[in-house]
Amino acid sequence: MNAVWIDEAPATADATAPVSSSPANSMKIERETHKLEKRLCREVGKAIVDYNMIEEGDKVMVCVSGGKDSYALLDILLKLKARAPIHFDIVAVNLDQKQPGFPEEVLPKYLSELGVDFHIENQDTYSIVKRVIPEGKTTCGLCSRLRRGILYRVADELGATKVALGHHRDDMLQTFFLNMFFAGKLKSMPPKLVSDDGRHVVIRPLAYVSEKDTIRWAQHREFPIIPCTLCGSQENLQRKQVGEMLREWDKKYPGRVENMFTALQNVVPSHLLDGTRHDFKGLKATGVADDEGDKAFDPPSFDLLSQAPAALRIVQG
Repeated sequence: MNAVWIDEAPATADATAPVSSSPANSMKIERETHKLEKRLCREVGKAIVDYNMIEEGDKVMVCVSGGKDSYALLDILLKLKARAPIHFDIVAVNLDQKQPGFPEEVLPKYLSELGVDFHIENQDTYSIVKRVIPEGKTTCGLCSRLRRGILYRVADELGATKVALGHHRDDMLQTFFLNMFFAGKLKSMPPKLVSDDGRHVVIRPLAYVSEKDTIRWAQHREFPIIPCTLCGSQENLQRKQVGEMLREWDKKYPGRVENMFTALQNVVPSHLLDGTRHDFKGLKATGVADDEGDKAFDPPSFDLLSQAPAALRIVQG
C-alpha cells in the first residue's frame, strides 16, 4: 500500500511549460520537467510514508503563504491525493496579515481556479508587529508566534487533523545550524510534531525536497508569487546568512548538503556529550563486543575521505 505514495506516476504535459524556439530544446525541457515532477512526488511520498504524516480520513490544512514553497507543497499534495492508497481531504488556508500592498485578490483567484477548498483568514498582525518591534529589529519571532496561534485556531474551526507547512530540506538544515551557532543546541525542524498546545499535529511533507527543486517547480508552474514585504526585506537575517553558507557549500562541494541532511537521520547519542540522552556516568565495560562501541584508537575512515577538501584530509604517515 505504501508504495503507491512513492511510485513514480507518469507526469503530464503542462500548458504553462516554457516554450522554446528549438524543438530539441523543447524536448529537453519537457524531459527535465517530467523528471523533476517525478522526483518531487517521490520525495514527498517517501516523507509521508517514513513519518506516517497523512492517515485515512485526515483533513490536511495546507498553509499557503503565497511563496514558492507553500505553492509547491499544495501542488504536489493534490497530485498525490489523486493516487494515494487512502482517502484524505485538503483545505488551503492563507493568513492575510494586512501587510501594506499585499495583493489580497491573488490567492483567492488562484485557489478558485485550482478548484481546491480554501479559507482566507484576515488578521492585522502587521500593525501589532510594527508597534511592538523597534525599527531595524528582526520581526520574525513575534510574527511567527502570532501566525502560529491564529493558524491553530483556524485548524480547530475547520476541523483539520493535520497542519501542513512548506518547509523543505534546506530550511531544516538552516535551522540546525542556527540552533548550533546561536542557541547552543543540536536541534532542527522535525518533519512531524505535536504543537505546543498539544492539540495539533504539524507535518512538513517537503522534508526531503531541496529548495533548488521548489524554485524550478515554481518557475515551471508559474505560481503567482507574493513577496513578504514585512520580513523578506530584512537583509541581515541570520537565517539568510546561513542559507547563503549552505548554498556556497553546495556549489563548492557537491553532495555535502545531502550528507549533512542524512546525518540528521543518523544520530549516535553515545558519541555526543549529552548525559541526558546517554548514561555516561553508569557506563561499564561488559566484555561483549559491540559494533557501535568506541573506536578511539582507530584511524579516521570515511567512504568519501578522498573527495574531502585538501585542508580536511588526513595525511597518513
